[in-house]
Amino acid sequence: MAETGNQRDLTKGEKTKYRLARAMKECMQTTPVENITVKQITEKCELTRQTFYRNFLDKYDLINWYFDKLLTKSFEHMGRGKTVYDALVKKFTYIQEEQTFFAAAFRYDEQNSLRQHDFELILQFYENLIREKTGKVPGENVHYLLEMYCQSSIYMTAKWVTGGVTCTPEELASIIVDGMPEKLAEIFVRLEILN
Repeated sequence: MAETGNQRDLTKGEKTKYRLARAMKECMQTTPVENITVKQITEKCELTRQTFYRNFLDKYDLINWYFDKLLTKSFEHMGRGKTVYDALVKKFTYIQEEQTFFAAAFRYDEQNSLRQHDFELILQFYENLIREKTGKVPGENVHYLLEMYCQSSIYMTAKWVTGGVTCTPEELASIIVDGMPEKLAEIFVRLEILN
């Protein structure tokens, strides 16, 4: 999480959030997520607990905030005419670059977990995309297909990032695209976001 040109342009609040995320990442290298305390995070980046709680509800909120940043970057490519496959490759490449952080985060599967957060974000993204492209809210059948597809996608993502599956981001994206239910794939082909 080295500071990039874009991060130099961030507000003070955003820079503070990135400092906390870097500290969380350092803690994750030696400690399981569930055992990391806010005190450890704030001591690592020399900020106060008050500053932490001004920015995040808890450590899981911090993990989810950082993941939101990652997901936004990877899925904004779809809005520029790229495919589901392209967006997934971008997402998995970002995850791979921060493998330690995300491996630790995806191992935790309780309340407020990254797995649940990722599922909700991806489901919402696909539903919004369908609504934008068609002008209609997806029907109940499509919603259930999306739920099923997103759950299996998260399962494979977590398995991959925690070492249960060994492949490249491109290979994982292909696996997930190939696993899309046929009716959902037909919709995505019509919307020109799936080859």
